[in-house]
Amino acid sequence: MTEQTAQTEQPAQPSMEPVSDIAQPVAEPADAAVPPAATKDRRILRGVLRWTAAVAVFAAVGSATAYGVTSMNRADVPGLATRTDGRWTYPELTAPALPTGSPRPFARTNPAGTHYADLRELVLPAPEGAEPDRRLRGKDGWLATDEFLKEYGDTSEQEELRQLFVDYGLRHIAARGWTTSDGTHTRVYLLHFDTAAVVDELRNSHLASYSEPAYAVRGTDLSFPDEKFPTEAVSDDLDYSVYVEPEPYGAEQVRQAYLGAGDVLAVVLQTRKGGAIAVPFQQTVALQSRLLG
Repeated sequence: MTEQTAQTEQPAQPSMEPVSDIAQPVAEPADAAVPPAATKDRRILRGVLRWTAAVAVFAAVGSATAYGVTSMNRADVPGLATRTDGRWTYPELTAPALPTGSPRPFARTNPAGTHYADLRELVLPAPEGAEPDRRLRGKDGWLATDEFLKEYGDTSEQEELRQLFVDYGLRHIAARGWTTSDGTHTRVYLLHFDTAAVVDELRNSHLASYSEPAYAVRGTDLSFPDEKFPTEAVSDDLDYSVYVEPEPYGAEQVRQAYLGAGDVLAVVLQTRKGGAIAVPFQQTVALQSRLLG
């Protein structure tokens, strides 16, 4: 699957420029491979994840090739390009102010990967013209865990996830959702934990494998790694797993991403009747990655 684990470095302060600049579009991924006849037992998958997490981490370190959004030519970043290839128009992204003296999450002086900015200000804003998902506003900007768990269709898996979040010390969830005029429904969740080590263990050991996500998002039976997702879309400070639901899918196709960003686990979900288009998904993941870096 497409997954990157990069060395922690102190990145240059990114310039949160408007997203309307021009660049070449990223080609939409081809359809995923035909799924095998037999569906894997997800409980077995989660057991394998726990035993192979360390191997997976080292393998990812050895194969890391992504280029950081903050250090690359922004003409190569999905979402900072043309408006004619399906990309949405977002408001100008601005990094929220940090408390005086607080380091950025990937600074060498911040080994815990702590985000000192208000998490609610790090959630990607909706693009122009999108209809907001009022369900995800939460109370004072904080979403109840139960609302997030509704993304997963199986009741027993919801309970497993709930216990995992208790065990790993979930602190807050900030979220935002919207629907664009073409019917694409996007949900972005930022789950806040104590340290980057906690997020890494949770993501690598319990949530994201090389073959498929450990827990099925509502409406999906299978999701495969999105092998065509552009590696340059995500900062090399972040670990990520990106999946796409193969054909034949149901009423809607689902795309999903799990991003490990210091002490924050970001979950990006995008669904659309008739097929979730690759380009807006790439753009959304890229820009959310940028805000978390």
